[in-house]
Amino acid sequence: MAGISALVVMGVTACGKSTVAQAIARRIGGRHIEGDLFHSAENIRKMREGIALTDADRTLWLHLLGELLADAVTKNEKPVLSCSALRRSYRDHLRAAVPALGFVFLEIDEAEVRRRAARRRGHFMSSKLIDSQFATLESPVDEPCVLRVDATLPVERIGQLAQEWWLARR
Repeated sequence: MAGISALVVMGVTACGKSTVAQAIARRIGGRHIEGDLFHSAENIRKMREGIALTDADRTLWLHLLGELLADAVTKNEKPVLSCSALRRSYRDHLRAAVPALGFVFLEIDEAEVRRRAARRRGHFMSSKLIDSQFATLESPVDEPCVLRVDATLPVERIGQLAQEWWLARR
């Protein structure tokens, strides 16, 4: 692998993926891709009702996100995708689309997620799904090209760490 050409900011619900991905994209002059915008209406309905998505529910979504990442890399846009990517198989699906893919894993404990989710307004993800998010999460820390970051750090600090990590691997 020549270097990392795209990033995925990943983790459980309410860990700050979108905010951090925006900060990283801003710092590197990249393009933020909001993974939540590409869920099907049926998947959004399920999550709103507190029904956990299955692997089958996520298949087309992950395929589309992989295509978006690959297209952005082809256009030299420095894509930064916010996407839960909770399972290794989901990350591998994205890696198949963009082999030079890095992951910023936002680590956070359940109590902090519950605090953040309680303050969040207008998001479709039901707080009933917090348990299933943690149950589904397969830590990526032993996988290649993963930066592990404490999600409770200030957003700008996480953005700085991610920028430095990525630039050192480009």
